[in-house]
Amino acid sequence: MNTAHRTNTADTPSTANAASLPDPDTATGAENAPDALYLAFWRERHLCTLTTHRADGSPHVVPVGVTYDAAAGLARVITNGASAKARHVLAAGEAGARVAVCQVDGRRWATLEGRARVRTDAERVAEAERRYTERYTRVPSPNPDRVVIEIEVTRRLGHG
Repeated sequence: MNTAHRTNTADTPSTANAASLPDPDTATGAENAPDALYLAFWRERHLCTLTTHRADGSPHVVPVGVTYDAAAGLARVITNGASAKARHVLAAGEAGARVAVCQVDGRRWATLEGRARVRTDAERVAEAERRYTERYTRVPSPNPDRVVIEIEVTRRLGHG
């Protein structure tokens, strides 16, 4: 995948370069696969942000830990089920909420966009906790109200 910054072609005077990039919402195969540097960046320990939307449409941006499973096309965020971020995602219903997670380190940055759903089953929460422990090298505090926000990634932006 070309992980260079993508721009909205409607906002740029010359669209020749932007138009030649694969559409991350529809492209498949090797041309849309994240490169090794991008994947390595998502394995490093970085604080991230999660952007959800409040009922009035305004953005709600909070710091979170995120894990990215490129093979499954999933990003995961563990949180308390009563948190605002979980409530915002739940409010979107079965279709899921459009969200973004982002991390920055100097000139390197990466954003994952997609549809988020709150998952409560013990196996999914345990898998998210395992991945969190692997990336952040610490076991999350016990929380009987923990849920996982699973994001089906539809777009990747940035570079590692």
